[in-house]
Order: sequence, then structure tokens, then C-alpha cells
Amino acid sequence: MTEPGGTGRTSVVIAAHNEEAVIGRCLDALLADPGPAGVDITVVANGCTDATAAVAGSRPGVRVIDRPEQGKPGALNAGDAVAVGFPRVYLDADIVLPPGAVRVLAEALNRPDDAGTAPLAVVPRRQLDLARRPLLVRAYFAINARLPAYDRALFGRGAIVLSARGRARFAGFPDMIADDLYLDSLFTWDERREISAVTATVATPRHTRDLVRRLVRVRAGNAAMREAAVRGDVPAGVRRSARASWLRDVVLPRPWLAPAAVCYVVITIVAALLASGRRDAGAWARDESSRRATHEATAGR
Repeated sequence: MTEPGGTGRTSVVIAAHNEEAVIGRCLDALLADPGPAGVDITVVANGCTDATAAVAGSRPGVRVIDRPEQGKPGALNAGDAVAVGFPRVYLDADIVLPPGAVRVLAEALNRPDDAGTAPLAVVPRRQLDLARRPLLVRAYFAINARLPAYDRALFGRGAIVLSARGRARFAGFPDMIADDLYLDSLFTWDERREISAVTATVATPRHTRDLVRRLVRVRAGNAAMREAAVRGDVPAGVRRSARASWLRDVVLPRPWLAPAAVCYVVITIVAALLASGRRDAGAWARDESSRRATHEATAGR
């Protein structure tokens, strides 16, 4: 069944900056089970100094755009401009979805809830890869993974699927880091849905310093997005930070997590201090540790 305004062929847009180590696995998973209508895949290599474009281009049927400019929002807009299908999937290059995941997520857009309303945006269930991570990283995510902010949120999954009507909510991605928070702001609670049948495994940083680096980027991007909402440059529905949620919603109901909470608070404060004054929307700063580890493991086979 094709959603209203859809084409029957799902399009996947992947913005990729120096993703040589992971883009092949991401694409191979998509191509392994494309479904009867196939899947339209666009990889936008932006500002790459490695073989991202070549690796993506070696996969049959994958459309590759090689942009010299670095920046995820511009890359997403470039991919959107040539994508031909709906639903539209925005996928991070380091996310490997399980077989048939794109088809299940796309079909969920046609499935109304008990009130008879079909969602406009769906995401997979979030699973964190914490294998062989240091104690401080595991402690931080023991709290973070339980935050209610992730309930039906479009951020933190690395994969967001929009219907044609959902994509019509905006003209293009603004020149800001927090693209997933921006999409989250466009839809109400009832218009978003998490599809528990599909799991996206999100790699966590392998070192505490890389976790802090990631949090600095996230906090700076989220703060810039909220400031833009106050100015009226983006929708006013950008989520506000619930600063006490870690205590009220996570630790008080689970007092055995108190030691982890101490680590969580310290790391959060350090990242907040480092993020102060950093609002460069064009930056692509990120945690590289999980990507290096993936590349090393693949090369060792």
C-alpha cells in the first residue's frame, strides 16, 4: 500500500563526511533487502578527504553526489533535491539497519493508531552499543538511555522516516547542526511514532574524552536551534531541556543508579562549560572513536 502522496518507492538520503570506514556496511544492509519496489539511495559526500564517494559509488544503483563543501544541512538538502521517492528516510552513515527495516518503517506510516491517525514521522527503537566501553561512558549512558526525552523523539536514533505529508512541513534543512532536533520540532506527539519492531544500534564513544566531545557538539547545536526558535527562524516547537529529568525520572525511581548519576552530572557539566560560546552551525565535529574502531575491526578480518 502506498501512502497518500507517496510514490511506492522509498528514498534514503545519507549525508556523509569522511565515512569511508562505515558507509559500505550501511549501504550493504540497505541493498540486502530492498523490497519489491526497490529503494532509491542517495549518498551526499560533503567535504570528504577520504574514499567515501568511491566506496558509495561501488554499490550498484546508489546515487552519489560529491560536494566540496562541508556541512550536513547542505548535504541533506542536496540529497533531497534528487531523491525521487516517498517515504523519505534520513539515515546516518554509521547506522546499519537490520534486513527489511526500511520497508517496515515505511509501512508504519500507513498504520493508524487507535484514534485512526497515521503518523507523519517514524523512527526505530534506540539501542546503545556499550560493548567494551569504559566505566564512565557506561555510567553516563545508564542515565541517558532512560531519559523520557527519548520517548517518541526523532533524535538520537540516526534514522528518521517521513511521509510525503511530513516532508511537506518544511522547505529545507536550516544551516544548523541539530537536524534531528529540527525535524522533531515539526511534529506533535501524536504525529511521531517509535517502531519497536525495528532497532537502530547507535555506537557510543569508546573513550570518555570522545563522549565529552560529542556532547559539546550536541549541546552547542541544540542551544543554537533553541535560540533560532526564540528569534522565529525555526518552528517554536523545539523541545526545551528538562534539566532535572535525570534525577526526577531516572534516579529517584531507581536509587541504585545514584553512583552512575554522579558520573552523568559531572560529564554533563564539563560538556556544558566547553560548549559555552560554540555556535558554529557549519561544524561537523563528532566522535571519531567508534568509526576508527569499526574500520580497524573490518581491516583485521
